[in-house]
Amino acid sequence: MRPFVILGSKPGQFRTEPGPGLAVVEAWEFRAAGRLRARFVIAQLQADTRITITEDEPPHVVNSVPTKFLPRFATLQAARDELAQLTRRAGEGTSLRAVEP
Repeated sequence: MRPFVILGSKPGQFRTEPGPGLAVVEAWEFRAAGRLRARFVIAQLQADTRITITEDEPPHVVNSVPTKFLPRFATLQAARDELAQLTRRAGEGTSLRAVEP
């Protein structure tokens, strides 16, 4: 079975874009105090590849990172459980909800 990875983006700071070799499965929004704090994508790794991380602020620095540095999860549920931990650690007034990928 191919492993799953979690890609994160923070609005106003940076966005992470999956490259070839990643099949996006789900997307999630993390909100705190009513504000969107982060967006996460769970993707299944089809082949070792790279992800692109682009800063939102000028000069819009772009980094290409190999997926070998990302934590891997054996199942989709394991990746979901990892995201759920974020909400529990962040405390009250936070939410994690599924959105269209």
